[in-house]
Amino acid sequence: MNIRGRNKVTPEFNMSSMTDIVFLLLIFFMLASTLVTTNAIDILLPKASGKTENKKSVSVSITKDLRYYIDQKMVGVSMLENELITALGTTDKPTIVLRAEESVPVENVVKVMDIANRNKFKVILAVRPAN
Repeated sequence: MNIRGRNKVTPEFNMSSMTDIVFLLLIFFMLASTLVTTNAIDILLPKASGKTENKKSVSVSITKDLRYYIDQKMVGVSMLENELITALGTTDKPTIVLRAEESVPVENVVKVMDIANRNKFKVILAVRPAN
């Protein structure tokens, strides 16, 4: 009497569908990563081991020749506070991302922090990651 079944299960696994899915995901992430660009002035940031939060905020950049930018718009020092109040006046949690080049004197960074303190804006100091 033959008790064994006629259908044998083979231990082989077909990987072609899995490789297709991985290939499509790879293409998707490669395309998506090229579409993400930072909207900021190109400056050399100081190093730190912390992480910068990314929320709806206004970026204030200070270049090494002491030019001030709000997002990508150049602003004079005398108009900096008025422009920040205009840009952040409608937000519920106003946040400034302060991007100062590492050769900028501390007193220029403190000017922006003082403006933020007077107007109760939150300040986040942008840095590049330490290696």
